[in-house]
Amino acid sequence: MDLVTVGTGTVAPSATRTSACHWVSRGNLKILLDCGAGALHRLAQFGLPWHQVTHVVLSHFHPDHWGELPMLVYALKYTTVPQRRESLVILGPRGVVRLVKQLAEGYGPWLLDPGFPIGILDVQNGEPFPLDAEVSLETFPVPHTPESVALSLTAPEGRLVYTGDTGPSSELARWAAGADLLLAECSLPKEMAMDIHLTPEQAGELARDAKARQLVLTHFYPPVETSDPARAAGTRFTGRVTAARDGDRFTIGGK
Repeated sequence: MDLVTVGTGTVAPSATRTSACHWVSRGNLKILLDCGAGALHRLAQFGLPWHQVTHVVLSHFHPDHWGELPMLVYALKYTTVPQRRESLVILGPRGVVRLVKQLAEGYGPWLLDPGFPIGILDVQNGEPFPLDAEVSLETFPVPHTPESVALSLTAPEGRLVYTGDTGPSSELARWAAGADLLLAECSLPKEMAMDIHLTPEQAGELARDAKARQLVLTHFYPPVETSDPARAAGTRFTGRVTAARDGDRFTIGGK
């Protein structure tokens, strides 16, 4: 299972980071975890086969996590050659069906009927949702917005946990226990800590308490980048820590 951190930024405009988006591929599965602004151009920049995307999974409904979704459907409708026939599945917490239907009222009916099959489903927390015969998705509520969830992808070779946007949560640490790769938001430095985001130290504590094998930090607001977030997280977690950049690549399983 391969991970590319396509967008490691936030809503804050940045010359080096686009909004939240992470590409996970395994066999025929091509999954986007969130789909924030700039995702499509970054996918093309990094040579990823964006036109083969099979699933988009949203963590919550702040626009820096879903704002490129309509453009993705539009691009799949009009710029794929030959014309796309494969289905696209959009998943997320309760309300994702309502969100996309409301967007279609403004964008037009093509968003729900783009010329290829499109499925939109609310995923129930705590109920594994199979993506294929070997990979399952699970969601878990986190303290950020009422609908916010962390996302887990489990395959025979290991488990990827993506926090989405979250504040500190001992419940999340228990749910993420044993993650092979913990992809954790790291929004703000310690002096700007708040209940709905993580500092580097809190991300390190989450990885430590979950006994994760590897911690990858993402979702950086500019103030946290004036420090060394990987070093700060490493004061609380003794495993491997990476402060991801747009385009970084990681593998779960394999040699």
